[in-house]
Amino acid sequence: MAYPFKTILSPVQFDDNSLAALDVAKEIALTYDATVYVLYIVPIILVPGEGYIVYSLEEQEQNAKKALADMARDHLSGAKYEILTKIGEIAKSVLDVAHEIRADLIVMATHGRTGIPHFFLGSVAEKVVREALCPVLTVRPTVKEKAAGAGLGGG
Repeated sequence: MAYPFKTILSPVQFDDNSLAALDVAKEIALTYDATVYVLYIVPIILVPGEGYIVYSLEEQEQNAKKALADMARDHLSGAKYEILTKIGEIAKSVLDVAHEIRADLIVMATHGRTGIPHFFLGSVAEKVVREALCPVLTVRPTVKEKAAGAGLGGG
Protein backbone atom coordinates (compact mmCIF):
# COMPACT_ATOMS: atom_id res chain seq x y z
CA MET A 1 0.00 0.00 0.00
CA ALA A 2 1.33 3.39 -0.93
CA TYR A 3 0.20 6.94 -0.50
CA PRO A 4 -0.37 8.82 -2.65
CA PHE A 5 -2.54 6.16 -4.23
CA LYS A 6 -1.27 4.95 -7.62
CA THR A 7 -3.26 1.75 -8.11
CA ILE A 8 -7.00 2.05 -7.49
CA LEU A 9 -9.35 -0.91 -7.79
CA SER A 10 -12.97 -0.07 -8.49
CA PRO A 11 -15.23 -3.14 -8.61
CA VAL A 12 -18.49 -2.35 -10.38
CA GLN A 13 -21.88 -3.69 -11.21
CA PHE A 14 -23.86 -2.08 -13.97
CA ASP A 15 -25.88 0.26 -11.74
CA ASP A 16 -25.96 3.87 -10.58
CA ASN A 17 -24.29 3.04 -7.25
CA SER A 18 -21.23 1.74 -9.10
CA LEU A 19 -21.15 4.83 -11.31
CA ALA A 20 -21.00 7.03 -8.22
CA ALA A 21 -18.06 5.02 -6.89
CA LEU A 22 -16.36 5.12 -10.28
CA ASP A 23 -16.70 8.91 -10.35
CA VAL A 24 -14.97 9.10 -6.95
CA ALA A 25 -12.23 6.74 -8.15
CA LYS A 26 -11.70 8.99 -11.19
CA GLU A 27 -11.33 12.10 -9.02
CA ILE A 28 -8.72 10.37 -6.86
CA ALA A 29 -6.91 9.01 -9.92
CA LEU A 30 -6.73 12.44 -11.53
CA THR A 31 -5.47 13.98 -8.29
CA TYR A 32 -2.66 11.45 -7.84
CA ASP A 33 -1.97 10.47 -11.46
CA ALA A 34 -3.15 6.96 -10.58
CA THR A 35 -4.57 4.12 -12.65
CA VAL A 36 -8.12 2.89 -12.03
CA TYR A 37 -8.65 -0.82 -12.50
CA VAL A 38 -12.34 -1.28 -13.29
CA LEU A 39 -13.39 -4.78 -12.28
CA TYR A 40 -16.55 -6.73 -12.99
CA ILE A 41 -17.09 -10.13 -11.42
CA VAL A 42 -19.20 -12.58 -13.42
CA PRO A 43 -21.02 -14.50 -10.71
CA ILE A 44 -21.39 -18.25 -11.06
CA ILE A 45 -25.13 -18.91 -11.10
CA LEU A 46 -26.21 -22.48 -10.59
CA VAL A 47 -29.68 -23.41 -11.77
CA PRO A 48 -31.25 -26.52 -10.25
CA GLY A 49 -32.47 -29.04 -12.76
CA GLU A 50 -31.11 -32.33 -13.91
CA GLY A 51 -27.90 -31.76 -12.08
CA TYR A 52 -26.90 -28.11 -12.15
CA ILE A 53 -26.61 -26.02 -15.28
CA VAL A 54 -24.01 -23.27 -15.42
CA TYR A 55 -24.92 -20.45 -17.79
CA SER A 56 -22.33 -19.60 -20.43
CA LEU A 57 -19.77 -17.82 -18.29
CA GLU A 58 -17.54 -16.99 -21.24
CA GLU A 59 -20.41 -15.26 -23.04
CA GLN A 60 -21.29 -13.30 -19.90
CA GLU A 61 -17.65 -12.29 -19.51
CA GLN A 62 -17.43 -11.07 -23.12
CA ASN A 63 -20.63 -9.04 -22.70
CA ALA A 64 -19.25 -7.59 -19.46
CA LYS A 65 -15.99 -6.54 -21.16
CA LYS A 66 -17.92 -4.58 -23.79
CA ALA A 67 -20.15 -2.95 -21.17
CA LEU A 68 -17.09 -2.10 -19.04
CA ALA A 69 -15.35 -0.51 -22.00
CA ASP A 70 -18.40 1.69 -22.60
CA MET A 71 -18.68 2.54 -18.89
CA ALA A 72 -14.99 3.42 -18.62
CA ARG A 73 -15.07 5.52 -21.78
CA ASP A 74 -18.07 7.47 -20.51
CA HIS A 75 -16.98 7.89 -16.87
CA LEU A 76 -13.19 7.82 -16.80
CA SER A 77 -12.26 10.16 -19.64
CA GLY A 78 -8.97 11.86 -18.87
CA ALA A 79 -7.92 9.22 -16.32
CA LYS A 80 -5.72 6.18 -16.83
CA TYR A 81 -7.65 2.95 -16.52
CA GLU A 82 -7.64 -0.75 -17.25
CA ILE A 83 -10.58 -3.12 -17.53
CA LEU A 84 -10.61 -6.45 -15.70
CA THR A 85 -13.12 -9.26 -15.47
CA LYS A 86 -13.13 -12.34 -13.31
CA ILE A 87 -15.50 -15.25 -12.81
CA GLY A 88 -16.36 -16.32 -9.28
CA GLU A 89 -17.66 -15.30 -5.88
CA ILE A 90 -17.75 -11.51 -5.76
CA ALA A 91 -16.09 -10.53 -2.47
CA LYS A 92 -13.37 -13.18 -2.74
CA SER A 93 -12.65 -12.17 -6.33
CA VAL A 94 -12.37 -8.49 -5.39
CA LEU A 95 -9.90 -9.35 -2.64
CA ASP A 96 -7.92 -11.64 -4.96
CA VAL A 97 -7.64 -8.99 -7.68
CA ALA A 98 -6.68 -6.31 -5.13
CA HIS A 99 -3.82 -8.57 -4.07
CA GLU A 100 -2.83 -9.42 -7.67
CA ILE A 101 -2.59 -5.78 -8.81
CA ARG A 102 -1.18 -4.61 -5.46
CA ALA A 103 -3.99 -2.11 -5.03
CA ASP A 104 -3.27 0.96 -2.92
CA LEU A 105 -6.98 1.71 -2.55
CA ILE A 106 -10.31 0.04 -3.29
CA VAL A 107 -13.21 2.35 -4.16
CA MET A 108 -16.54 0.57 -4.28
CA ALA A 109 -20.24 1.15 -3.99
CA THR A 110 -22.27 -0.01 -1.05
CA HIS A 111 -25.98 -0.56 -1.33
CA GLY A 112 -26.63 0.16 2.33
CA ARG A 113 -28.88 -2.82 2.97
CA THR A 114 -29.84 -3.30 6.61
CA GLY A 115 -31.90 -5.72 8.64
CA ILE A 116 -33.28 -8.84 7.01
CA PRO A 117 -31.98 -8.12 3.45
CA HIS A 118 -28.46 -7.64 4.85
CA PHE A 119 -28.75 -10.81 6.93
CA PHE A 120 -29.75 -12.94 3.94
CA LEU A 121 -27.67 -11.28 1.24
CA GLY A 122 -24.61 -10.48 3.31
CA SER A 123 -22.52 -7.56 2.26
CA VAL A 124 -19.79 -7.71 -0.33
CA ALA A 125 -18.53 -4.29 0.74
CA GLU A 126 -18.50 -5.32 4.40
CA LYS A 127 -16.43 -8.43 3.67
CA VAL A 128 -14.01 -6.45 1.50
CA VAL A 129 -13.62 -3.78 4.20
CA ARG A 130 -12.93 -6.45 6.83
CA GLU A 131 -10.43 -8.47 4.80
CA ALA A 132 -8.68 -6.08 2.40
CA LEU A 133 -4.99 -5.39 2.95
CA CYS A 134 -5.37 -1.82 1.69
CA PRO A 135 -7.77 1.04 2.52
CA VAL A 136 -11.32 0.67 1.22
CA LEU A 137 -13.48 3.68 0.42
CA THR A 138 -17.17 2.84 0.21
CA VAL A 139 -19.45 5.20 -1.66
CA ARG A 140 -23.19 5.63 -1.45
CA PRO A 141 -24.63 7.77 -4.26
CA THR A 142 -26.75 9.83 -1.88
CA VAL A 143 -23.66 10.87 0.08
CA LYS A 144 -21.79 11.89 -3.09
CA GLU A 145 -24.80 13.80 -4.40
CA LYS A 146 -25.17 15.69 -1.08
CA ALA A 147 -21.44 16.53 -1.09
CA ALA A 148 -21.64 17.79 -4.68
CA GLY A 149 -24.67 19.90 -3.85
CA ALA A 150 -22.83 21.44 -0.89
CA GLY A 151 -19.81 22.29 -3.05
CA LEU A 152 -17.68 19.62 -1.34
CA GLY A 153 -16.75 17.63 -4.41
CA GLY A 154 -18.33 15.61 -7.14
CA GLY A 155 -18.22 16.43 -10.71
